[in-house]
Amino acid sequence: MHSFPLLCSLLLCNGVTVSVQKKIQKLPDEEKASPAQIQTLQTLSRGWGDDIEWVQTYEEGLAQSKHSKKPLMVIHHLEECPYSQALRKAFAASPEIQQMAQEDFIMLNLVHSSSDDNVAPDGHYVPRILFVDPSMTVRADLTGKYGNRMYTYEPEDVSTCE
Repeated sequence: MHSFPLLCSLLLCNGVTVSVQKKIQKLPDEEKASPAQIQTLQTLSRGWGDDIEWVQTYEEGLAQSKHSKKPLMVIHHLEECPYSQALRKAFAASPEIQQMAQEDFIMLNLVHSSSDDNVAPDGHYVPRILFVDPSMTVRADLTGKYGNRMYTYEPEDVSTCE
């Protein structure tokens, strides 16, 4: 009689072991995804520079700016906007801009509007780049060349920043 519970326990353990081994053997096949299932990993850079350390939020950027005494560069853009795409391409392709962004600024790029109206002093258009100094003041003296969209920049403007 004592051998029956022991036999049941052994059979149960053996069944669990076989089941686990089958799952382990099937796992690599199950992990293979079709091309339609594979998605590109979205990083905080969003194509603006993978070697740049990006903050996630405006609030985080302000805190890091204040702590590090570096200005915050806020890039507002939309993924589908052709003007944003052209500026992103020029920004990412410029070694000088990339180095400056890595060394001299706290960097944030937003694909949505911030709740802080200070980052949209003249409207919610894209692309626009604002500079916020460590005292948390938007620099109104650092603007682009357009009077009606003061903080907009174009790809050819990147060379003037280098």
